[in-house]
Amino acid sequence: MSLQSTDPIADLLTRIRNAAMVGKNEIRVPSSKLKEVVAKELAKANYIESVKVESAKPRDILVVKIAKDGEAARFNELTRMSKPGRRMYVGCRRNPRIKSGSWEWFYFQLQKV
Repeated sequence: MSLQSTDPIADLLTRIRNAAMVGKNEIRVPSSKLKEVVAKELAKANYIESVKVESAKPRDILVVKIAKDGEAARFNELTRMSKPGRRMYVGCRRNPRIKSGSWEWFYFQLQKV
């Protein structure tokens, strides 16, 4: 597996989405400052349970806990809207509402409880 990705945010979101689809509660990815900030924002918005960084050689590891043991993920759909090949720029008042939700950097649809 290569440590370098052309789109680290999409890589992180894909790993979270794939782990949630197969019922895993935790993922471990190579850490970077960008991935850490994105994951912490997801945790702050209550889409994922927690984020921590473990020291390792040659590179730190980002541990993302998607949900508590025995619980389902807190989102149904995870999609990045603005991609390197397709940039989307809109003002804060013109952000589209999709499936009764909203999106900031990327779009999440919460699971209805």
